[in-house]
Amino acid sequence: MYGKPENNSEFILLGLSDDWNTQIFCFVLFLFCYVSLLVGNILILVSILCSPLFYQPMYYFLSHLSSMDICYTSTVTPKLIGDLLEGTKTISYGNCMFQVFAMHFFGITEVFILTVMAFDRYVAICKPLQYMIIMSGTKCNLLVLAAWAGGTVHSFFQLSMTLQLSFCGPYKIDHYFCDIFPLLKIACTDTYITGVLVVASSGMVALVTFVVLFLSYVIILFTLRNQSAEGRRKALSTCGSHVTVVVLFFGPSVFAYLRPPTTFPEDKVFALFYTIIAPMFNPLIYTLRNTKMKNVMRKLWCQTLFLKEAHNY
Repeated sequence: MYGKPENNSEFILLGLSDDWNTQIFCFVLFLFCYVSLLVGNILILVSILCSPLFYQPMYYFLSHLSSMDICYTSTVTPKLIGDLLEGTKTISYGNCMFQVFAMHFFGITEVFILTVMAFDRYVAICKPLQYMIIMSGTKCNLLVLAAWAGGTVHSFFQLSMTLQLSFCGPYKIDHYFCDIFPLLKIACTDTYITGVLVVASSGMVALVTFVVLFLSYVIILFTLRNQSAEGRRKALSTCGSHVTVVVLFFGPSVFAYLRPPTTFPEDKVFALFYTIIAPMFNPLIYTLRNTKMKNVMRKLWCQTLFLKEAHNY
């Protein structure tokens, strides 16, 4: 039988471990990570939407980044947590294809948004007098729209390649979610060309954007030499948060996709970084080192609690 597994309509996800104690530990850990991620990103999202910060380009992009983090992680983490708790690790063919599409859509869109945020910092530091003209509201909307469009084109391309694969058993995917490399491993047709195309698309997108980000911050650091100590401190504080997020997200991503199309046991560990760990730390990174975000969140949520208490009395 070739193509979609019709008689056996489900794939089996081998997950992270077969040991029950390890599964319980992972269940508690990833449940905590997922709840923390949701709470942190929702706090950032609501705080920005309910404050004047939404009309500032950096925070406008940050609100989209928080949205991407929530959607991206929610594509795989609830399924992983449920599998660890119930012990069942099956996924239907349709849901498997949806995971492939959604992971690449939200993942690449987040990559492009991170690139847009780096461009925003470059303009703010290197061309401050032209900042309001270059980063106008219309141009910010177009940049976000371009990021979404890029993610859409990329994910449809990945999905179309995956749908062409033929499967004839066994239907065991050595991962905790459906991704192209593990699916290539269990396909029963020649997957060389498909593997090369995956590396050429996902790998090169990750590499090129990482190089662009790296060069932009080299230019920023070069420009900061001419600024005052206080100006350098503020700029480095803002840029430092973004650089930390980029390294946490791009490092494992580049390893996962910019290489020959094969699988390694370490893949699942690296995938945890860009699907769960990095998105969980993003709210902390962007709030703990950002005075404006801390002040807005403190003001907004303290006012909310005060009004709630006053209403109760």
